[in-house]
Amino acid sequence: MRIVRYAVSGVPHYGQLESGGTGIARCDGDPFTGLSPTGDIDEVDDVTLLAPLVGPRIFGFAYNYAAHVDESDREVPDVPVCFMKPSTALIGPGQPIVYPAYGELIHFEGELVVVIGKEARHVKPSEAGDHILGYTCGNDVSDRVVQRRESAYGTLLVGKGQDTFAPMGPVIATGLDPSGLSLTTRVNGEVKQSASTADLLLQVPDLVSYLSRHMTLLPGDAIMTGTPSGVGPIRPGDEVEVEIEGIGVLRNPVVAEKV
Repeated sequence: MRIVRYAVSGVPHYGQLESGGTGIARCDGDPFTGLSPTGDIDEVDDVTLLAPLVGPRIFGFAYNYAAHVDESDREVPDVPVCFMKPSTALIGPGQPIVYPAYGELIHFEGELVVVIGKEARHVKPSEAGDHILGYTCGNDVSDRVVQRRESAYGTLLVGKGQDTFAPMGPVIATGLDPSGLSLTTRVNGEVKQSASTADLLLQVPDLVSYLSRHMTLLPGDAIMTGTPSGVGPIRPGDEVEVEIEGIGVLRNPVVAEKV
């Protein structure tokens, strides 16, 4: 199933993207309490796709691909390196990534995102799948200058958490095996990242289990699983695409902040 959140004449709905990709079976309810088809079909070309989640807690994992650890001139961490992005960082397909007026070096980071569907606490890796609704594409946009200044003092918030710095979409895909999905990131059509989630140092069940050991995960939470090598800069006027096998393509333009 590929679940979409979209708007018709400004009114948001959830629905299931049909196999041909041109129609959406509109549903009542939501993915966490249950979806019920209404019988209405909306054409993709006639709707506005929205971020698949509303107000999520966004968890991120850094240095979770060995090649990215190498390009960052770091050592593989002996504990998971986690951070959070505020819900205000979330944007959906087609919405602009806003390049801050003071920005000096803003990077893209294509990532697989896990969407929690059921409350999880003290979950074993073997049980993690029971608490996952599905997966979506994500872009962990990062202000490297601010990030490095913060990290020097052991913190990380503004460098990762600015408005529009967490694009996600276009769908929540259920029933996927996340252990070997191809991931490609393009900027203006040029491939910048090409990897497989098989290369994750900590696989999806481990990430869910680790977080649930320390805090309660809630339906609608999003976990950004880490980015592979190839991260790089974006500028106003660019378009970034994150494509993940079985999910689709997340596209976002980059625009300059107006102050």
